[in-house]
Amino acid sequence: MFEIGVSGEFEAAHSLIGDFGPATRVHGHTYKVAVRAEAREIDSTGTFFDIGRLQAELRAALEPLHYRNLNEVAELAAVNTTAEAVARYIFKKIALVVRTSGVEGLKVTVWESASSFASYRESFDS
Repeated sequence: MFEIGVSGEFEAAHSLIGDFGPATRVHGHTYKVAVRAEAREIDSTGTFFDIGRLQAELRAALEPLHYRNLNEVAELAAVNTTAEAVARYIFKKIALVVRTSGVEGLKVTVWESASSFASYRESFDS
């Protein structure tokens, strides 16, 4: 399996719902995000997806989150804004573009700190 990846960051606030101690209060993170795309084969150019395009798609997915309260982002307002939920949100944004372009699997990892992260991954039907 071949894999390419890009990363980015965004600053955002949020508060969690439930038994999360102080994280139930509004607080902020410098989120780091990594996106990995995979495919079984590469084409005659030696690639399966343009890494520059993947970076552009990540930037487009992160832009509406930057300097926002995630609880107020329309597509996240109905969910608990955990790192898992944020990873799935970003995944869905990028998957819309890459799933029909030769990418067979996609994984998004979101770090809330240097020591904690969550990921969301799916394989696409060929």
